Order: sequence, then structure tokens, then C-alpha cells
Amino acid sequence: MSVLRFNSNETPSLGIEIELGIVDEQTLDLSSSCQAILDNLPPSLAGLLKPELMQCCVEINTGVCKTVGEAEIDLRAKILALEGVTDSLGLRLWWGATHPFGKWGNQQVTPNQRYLDLVELLQEMARRLVTNGLHVHVGVDSGDKAVMICDRIMQHLPLILSLTCSSPYWENRDTGLSSHRSKIMEGLPTAGLPTLMRNWSEYVWLVNHMEDTGFINTIREIWWDVRPHHSFGTVEVRVCDMPGNLEDVLAVAAMIQCLVKALSDQIDHGAYQHDCHPMMVRQNKWRAARFGTEAQLVNSYTYEVESVSKSVQRLIEMLEPTAIELGCLDYLKETQRIADSPSWAARQREILAATGDPTEIVRRLTKVSRLSS
Repeated sequence: MSVLRFNSNETPSLGIEIELGIVDEQTLDLSSSCQAILDNLPPSLAGLLKPELMQCCVEINTGVCKTVGEAEIDLRAKILALEGVTDSLGLRLWWGATHPFGKWGNQQVTPNQRYLDLVELLQEMARRLVTNGLHVHVGVDSGDKAVMICDRIMQHLPLILSLTCSSPYWENRDTGLSSHRSKIMEGLPTAGLPTLMRNWSEYVWLVNHMEDTGFINTIREIWWDVRPHHSFGTVEVRVCDMPGNLEDVLAVAAMIQCLVKALSDQIDHGAYQHDCHPMMVRQNKWRAARFGTEAQLVNSYTYEVESVSKSVQRLIEMLEPTAIELGCLDYLKETQRIADSPSWAARQREILAATGDPTEIVRRLTKVSRLSS
């Protein structure tokens, strides 16, 4: 069996990945134009924006950042440059986890051997992955700690999902959910909430076993809601839908960075592992996916049902010292605004109710999310 080396980080460094849909500015439907965008990027951005499985999506990654503020500077520059390219090509960027009326069967797979192998393995389950998400990496100092944090952060994942829900529609119909993307992802054999792992050795054994038996082609096909990332030396939180603007992305990233740092400090200082029953996490995740910021979540300590707003308020209070240390308190406090507002899913429904036209959802929200005037 191969050995996986965890490239440790001595600080809680931050990396943010955002996946944006590509739409035609006239029809507002999805457009398989990622390669055209990449071909027209300025030389300074060559290799910094990437294709995804489907050509109707483009991925933007920050460099390794120390703070959320540094990540904001990084993302703003790249998004502004990307908007300049898409404008010149008659395209727009869609900040949502699913497109309101685009058809998954019409989308083109990126002609990359890894993606082609993935489609061959997973068939329709891969072809319908016309979804966009937000992924946040936070550096930790050991593989064992990364595995422990993945276990301890799980009880918070439903709350994080509730703050980002932006996928109520699928193929021009209302799914009744706030995050249909999360249910599409759960259709994959290696997605959803992670399995219980006790240490880095057990994680390495699990990955090697799945590769050796042909269950996955590579380690990159483990798409859990949270996972260790050995080459980056991070805990990667992947549960999020794609929020509707950069401000919300940064607020959620601040919450995740603070959570990982606080849990890491608890482990260093010695703390009793509070067990949260996996079924409770699943119950809360379902409620978050169904209701977004209107969800009523079960407190894993008191077993009482409480609003997303109250849960966020309690978490901000707990994380405030960590946020001050990391210099992201103002960003973290923005999660309270998100919790107290209609979700992006609810806003999409409000637009359709007011106009009766699904293209208006895309027209109005692509305008709202733009950074350039």
C-alpha cells in the first residue's frame, strides 16, 4: 500500500475555491464556454482559473492566504479580471449552486482524461453534476489532527450549509428544497457526511483500500462534506452551496477558519470529545437542505430545537476570541446578517413569484453578484 504524507501547516492558513456557472448573456441559459474563457485570460491569470467536470463551470482558487482579508483581495482581483473576459465573450457568471432552468443532459464534459474516467465509472451520477459549490481549506499541523477535526466539525456542517443554500430549482422545476445540490452530491458513492475515522493511519488505509479495489480511481474522488487534504495539509470543508455574492463567501470562510482553529486549539489544550450522534447530524443536514436559513436545528449539546439565527449567534460568541486572533471578526459577524435574511434559495423563489419568468432569476442575480459596474 502507498504512503500518504500529510504536508503539515504551522498556521491556520486559508484557501478558498469558488465554482461559478457560465451563462449566455442573451438566453441566460448555461453555456459550455469554459475553454473559451481560459483561452482569453490575461497572462497574469494563466493557470489560476480552472475547468471543472462540466464546461459550463469555471473554478477560481485563491493562493495560500493568512487571513480572510488577504483572500478577499485575491478573489476580487481574479473575479474582476474574469468578468472582463466573460463580458467580451457575451457571457455572465452565475453565483448559485444549481441553475434554475438549465438541463444537465445538454452540458458538455470537459475533455480531460480524469473527468472522462470519472464519467465512465459513475455514468449518469457524474453527468448530472451540474452544480457549483464553495470549498474552504484551513491549514493544520498533522494528519491525526486533521482527522480529529473532521470528526469534531461535523456537528457544525448543517449550520454552515443553511447559510449558503442556493439551489432550489432543477431543470425548471422547484424541488421544494433550499439545497438540491447537497442531495445530488449525496448520490455519489463517496460523498455526503464522512465515515468515522480515528486517526490518520485509518484514513490512509481506507483510501488505499478503495483505490486497490477499484472503488475510486484516485483520492480526489472522495467528496465528503469535510475531508483531510494531504497535499495541501488542510481540513477542507465542502458542504457549502455556492453563495450568491462574494461578501457571503468571505463570511462563511471566516466561520470555517475560526472553527478549524478553535477545534485545533481545543485538541492541543486537551478537551473531552463530545459525541454527536451521526443521525442527529443527518437530521440537521436534511433540515438545512430543506429550509435554509428558516431551518430549525437540534442543538447537539442541549437537544433543544433552535433557529439558525440563534445557532449562529451562539457560535459567533464562542468563536469571537479566535476571530480576533485571526483578524476576521468583522467577517465572522456577517454570518449573523446572513442567518437573519432570506436565503439565496428564497430570493430566487421571490423573483420567480414576482415575475413568473425563470430567466429573470438569472438576469437579476447575475447583476447583483457582479463586482464591476
